[in-house]
Amino acid sequence: MHWFHQLRWKLFVSHAIIIVISIVVLLGAAQILVRSSIAESAATAALSGDDGVLLLSGESVIQRRFQSILEQALLLASFGALAAAVVVSLFVSRRIVEPLQDLTAVSRRLAQGYYRDRMFIHSDDELAELSQSINHLAEALDRTEQRRLALIADVAHELRTPLTTIEGYMEGLLDGVITPDEQTFTLILHEAARLRRLTEELGLLSRAEAGELHVQPRVFNVCPLLHELIARFQPQFAACEVDLRLLLPVPCLDLYADPDRLMQVMVNLLSNALRYTPAGGLVEVSLTPLGEYVRISVRDTGIGIESEHLPLIFERFYRVDKSRTRNSGGTGIGLTIARHLVYASGGEIWAESEGIGKGATFHVTLPTAIVFQPVRITVADA
Repeated sequence: MHWFHQLRWKLFVSHAIIIVISIVVLLGAAQILVRSSIAESAATAALSGDDGVLLLSGESVIQRRFQSILEQALLLASFGALAAAVVVSLFVSRRIVEPLQDLTAVSRRLAQGYYRDRMFIHSDDELAELSQSINHLAEALDRTEQRRLALIADVAHELRTPLTTIEGYMEGLLDGVITPDEQTFTLILHEAARLRRLTEELGLLSRAEAGELHVQPRVFNVCPLLHELIARFQPQFAACEVDLRLLLPVPCLDLYADPDRLMQVMVNLLSNALRYTPAGGLVEVSLTPLGEYVRISVRDTGIGIESEHLPLIFERFYRVDKSRTRNSGGTGIGLTIARHLVYASGGEIWAESEGIGKGATFHVTLPTAIVFQPVRITVADA
């Protein structure tokens, strides 16, 4: 970068131009004032005769001396102002340029992938705010990079598990170690379906995080949907000896949401409740009106969740028990998809639990039809 393109020199030149203009104006004003004073004295002397000539001569010497002293004082003051401007501009430009150079270096490092670089400016001006903004950006990029690396590792692990199972059984079939019976083919088919389901969920998750989920909200009565949901899951809960109950208010409420997406969310929540509730337990689905919103809750008496895990269970591939196998824990992205679906419908989702062995409750809030009812304006007859 050329020196005349640098900010410090631009600041100095701007100060210098102001000083030069000030010097020219001061000298010009001094010349005009002194000459006008001399002309006025000469006119006065012409009217006063001989004594006036002597007086004019003495005053002219004094005025010329005064003019000389004034010009010298102005020149000294101008050089002093110029020197002060140089010092001040260099100091100010240094305070501005050096932090900007540090910010430029950090931003370049961020562009190269070094997301843990930080900078700190000990001041309270705009440069300090800019450095804090860049630090926040670096932290966000660092978290995004960590999530990306974790996603790649988790996806590789999730894909490796069913592929390894299929590969092992196929090698056993080819070597004659495993008998090609119905049970073997059923197991291979199960792993293939699991692999297909995982790829579908990954595709749905990618669209959800990109904000490309197709949601078509409309007004509908939520009670028939919940009755259908309970009827669908009742045989599975009965087989696992878990009691499934539904509590609905009277009269039931109309929601403004996408019923298909809501069904998808509730299927995920009930599947998790069944998976983590032992035999003899209870899973309860309830509906609670909250003014312009309605809350759907799924409460179970299962293994519970520690408080430190509650804010993280909606993160993709997050698992409370890292040692739990995928056969008992699912793919780990169902709650993440549910969260995006609820957010896309204008609602909220969160989990509550009193601790291990005390069950958990998942809450979903969605807007009612009251929020989106059109306002009817009646025009009175004239």
